[in-house]
Amino acid sequence: MTTGPVQACSSSPDQTRDLAAAIAELARPCDLVLLVGDLGAGKTAFTQGFGRGLGVDDQITSPTFALVQSYTGRLDLYHLDVYRLEQMNEALDLGLSEMLDDESVTVIEWGDKITQALPRDYLEVSITFGEAEEDRVFELRPVGSRWQARMRALTVALSAWSLSGESLSGESLSGESGTGENPC
Repeated sequence: MTTGPVQACSSSPDQTRDLAAAIAELARPCDLVLLVGDLGAGKTAFTQGFGRGLGVDDQITSPTFALVQSYTGRLDLYHLDVYRLEQMNEALDLGLSEMLDDESVTVIEWGDKITQALPRDYLEVSITFGEAEEDRVFELRPVGSRWQARMRALTVALSAWSLSGESLSGESLSGESGTGENPC
């Protein structure tokens, strides 16, 4: 079973949305996904694709000023953007604990800002810029057991975004050892 982070790449916002939709296919009620990345890295594009993978039909927009948006799908989605929060208790004032106890999935942009207010069980998705303007590199790291148990399935689901022909963890999908290098 894959135990470390999984890496993936995209070369356009549409590919980012497709990648996120593939991840959402593995989502379960009460899942939490934290998105980490610089301004313009693609956190909202990721959430749009994730929502599509959950069956959300509404247009997903950045909740930067509203802070929280909710959407209905096969699993409901809470989308938070905590960039503007200045104190940890502001996250709790948003009703975060109620959202996490709901039978929905919660995606938090800038989630690394509030990890102290969160349960230690989530999928952290770090998004960095690649070489070309629209290239993005994704590192998916499970924290806690919920996503850890799904990492092998996640690796297989994201194999289309590997540039090396190997699984994203550096293992071949047939079980042979790979290079372990970042395919991006």
